[in-house]
Formats: sequence, C-alpha cells, structure tokens
Amino acid sequence: MLSTLFTIAAVHLIALMSPGPDCFIVMQTAVGRSRKEALCCVLGITLGVAFWAALSLLGLQWLFEQFAWLQQLIMFLGGLYLGWLAFLLLRSACNKQTASQQNVPTPRSGFRSFAIGLLTNLSNAKALIYFSSVFSLFITADMETSEAVLIYAVVVLESFFWFSFVALILGLPKPKAFYRKSGRWIDGICGAIFGVFGTALIWTAVKESDL
Repeated sequence: MLSTLFTIAAVHLIALMSPGPDCFIVMQTAVGRSRKEALCCVLGITLGVAFWAALSLLGLQWLFEQFAWLQQLIMFLGGLYLGWLAFLLLRSACNKQTASQQNVPTPRSGFRSFAIGLLTNLSNAKALIYFSSVFSLFITADMETSEAVLIYAVVVLESFFWFSFVALILGLPKPKAFYRKSGRWIDGICGAIFGVFGTALIWTAVKESDL
C-alpha cells in the first residue's frame, strides 16, 4: 500500500511540475496581481483536481470509452475557454504601459480568482488525459474504499501544496518587481501559450469527431 501511494505521489508530482495551463495561470496571477488572488486561484485548481480524481475513481476511463463524444465536447469547450484567456492576456500585453507608468492592477474578488482557477483546470486537456489514462492505471476494481480515499487525499493535497508553493514564491517582491519591468512580454508569452493550448484542443476535438 505504501509503495503504491509513493508511486502515485511521485507520478502526480511530475505531472504537476510539467508546464501546463494550471501552472501558467498561477504564475501569471502571482507575479501580476497578488499572492492572495493566486492562492484563491490555487483553491479553484485544487477543486478541479478533486473533481477529476473523483471521476477517475468512479470510472472516468470507462465513461469516455462508452461516450467518446463527451470527451470531445469537453476538449472543444476547454479550447474555447483557453482561447478566451489567451485573448485577455494578449490584450493586457498590448495595453500594458511602461514600467514607470504602470499602476497597481485593480484587485479582483477572491471568488473570481477561484473561478478562473477552477475553469482553467476543468478545461485543461492535460488534466483530462492524465486522470483518464495515467492515473486510472492505479485504480483497480477490487480496491478497498480506504485505499481509494488515501489515494484521493494524496492527489488533492499534493496539488494544493505544490501550486500554493508556486504562488507564494512568485508572489515575493523580486519576482513582482521583474514583472513590473517585463510584464508586457510575460503576459504576451502566457497569452500565446494559452492560445496554442486552446487551438490544439479545438483542433483535436474537431478532428476526432470526424467533422
């Protein structure tokens, strides 16, 4: 049991550390806005992870095998959302002033930051593919409830602590000072990355639906 938990924790940490929309939205929020908003974003992402992990334990892989169109629909809608985030970031990059003229960004509500984190995770193809394939390899039909609960807790808590660490580190004064100098480029790069993710999702969904 301990070896299984250790393996899952290690695999999940590698998945968390690999670049993806969740990581980029936490980083951009932490350096561009505030650690409080970034942590609210982390809570949203964690809820998304909890949702995917619960579905995986309940049979996400089987669900997608029976209803392939559902996975394609989720990917298509996720691509649209990531495309919208890309538009907002690119618009911010185009409108951003020089470092000497920049004002402190208007704080947004904790709920809005939470919702952005949640929707980013739910629209994240990386999370969808990971929980419906890699994570599902560790789920067996004869698994005891206590073991499933432990696996669930490890995945959710590990996600929360990793993204909280990223938010707290990048919310320090030096990273924020760097953002004030290079915010236009950072927002532009993040926007372009989200645009690539969104376009790839939409293209894959349309291609697999044979439209």
